[in-house]
Amino acid sequence: MELWNNMDQWILENESYFLPPVCNKMMHKEGQLKVFFVGGPNQRYDYHIEEGEEFFYMIKGDMVLKVLEHGSPRDVIIREGEVFLLPARIPHSPQRQRDTVGLVIERERAADELDCLRYYTDEQCSQTLFERWMHCKNLNHDLVPVINEFLNSEECRTKIPGKLSFISEAAYSIDTETTLHPPFNLNEWLQRHRRELGSPGSSRQLFEGKHQSDILVLGAGSHCRRNESYETFLWQTAGSSSVLIDGARHDLDCNDTFLVLEEQEFNISNTNDGRTIAVSMPAP
Repeated sequence: MELWNNMDQWILENESYFLPPVCNKMMHKEGQLKVFFVGGPNQRYDYHIEEGEEFFYMIKGDMVLKVLEHGSPRDVIIREGEVFLLPARIPHSPQRQRDTVGLVIERERAADELDCLRYYTDEQCSQTLFERWMHCKNLNHDLVPVINEFLNSEECRTKIPGKLSFISEAAYSIDTETTLHPPFNLNEWLQRHRRELGSPGSSRQLFEGKHQSDILVLGAGSHCRRNESYETFLWQTAGSSSVLIDGARHDLDCNDTFLVLEEQEFNISNTNDGRTIAVSMPAP
């Protein structure tokens, strides 16, 4: 498994995967964090529900993330250069256009966690038409059979719930209480906090409020951290840094990434203008 990557080079080398019918490619899939890039066009009619959060960043072009907020449908537009953190248990349906590329990060499911793929009777999501609950180890592999089952179902043909709409009890309820924070431009955020992050040893949470995920922007100077039963994805968004792990040094320039494995301690030293986003997603 390649722990170091340059994001720009990696996207260029894998650009053929961002076209139909695949539309995505995993950078990291073997461990606790799932880091992948998605292209388009990719129009989906299903809504995905999971117990973990999802981090989105649009590298090229815009996307629409259809969600149910407070139980009602809403379009979240994530524009080029913007980041967004989707809370757990929010039904969501990504819609992507041609010639776009986005980064998505989510975590591995615990052994007792279930995902849901759900279809609604109409665009207002007024009634569930069809759903399946499953333990999801591989998104591409595990969701395709459910999609095909629905497309060949009587429920899909009639748009009326039937005897096979539900074959198991729901594992949990969707979140109908959380108000979503809007996407925001990452570079503008870094500029607003440049003075604070320019202080040696400084850091700041990228997203306000309480979250499962720990998405920290590391500023100038040295930072010592330790992973427990989770991984950390490092993304050098400005300047340069050096990462020391078990006596080995790894240098990061702008748009380089590095995956720190579970149970590893790491020390990262940023230049004065260095900014590193550290993404960790511990299971709750």
